Amino acid sequence: MIDLQDRSVCPTLEEIGSYIHNPIFSRFCSTIMDKYHCKEKIEFSSCSWEHGWNIKFKKSGKNLCTIYPRENYFTVLLVISQKEKEAVTAILPDCTSTLQEIYHQTKEGNGQRWLMIDLEDEDSLYDDVFRLIEIRKIS
Repeated sequence: MIDLQDRSVCPTLEEIGSYIHNPIFSRFCSTIMDKYHCKEKIEFSSCSWEHGWNIKFKKSGKNLCTIYPRENYFTVLLVISQKEKEAVTAILPDCTSTLQEIYHQTKEGNGQRWLMIDLEDEDSLYDDVFRLIEIRKIS
């Protein structure tokens, strides 16, 4: 078993998948890599807010999302910037009540909202996350 707090040993994507122990993780990563033609970047964060290993997916230098591994699920961080806000608020009424609640409960700072979305099933919330990633990609 990997230790996500051990900075000296960078885990592989497969090791992180084994740690999460939920097949949705590998499907999520595969979909991002295939759809947006990007690779994962596994990084160690020393930040007190979310200390440990995480996975970033970037396209053309822009961070599409960051994944924080958990046991049996993972958290996706999506940063909604000021220029994406209008597109996101336009689709928000069609999104799940869970995503709407996350969006409205996340305070805006410096024109951004840092949405932390827990995924454990390939459901409507999963689909909503990809809708937001698509907005991030084109903005």
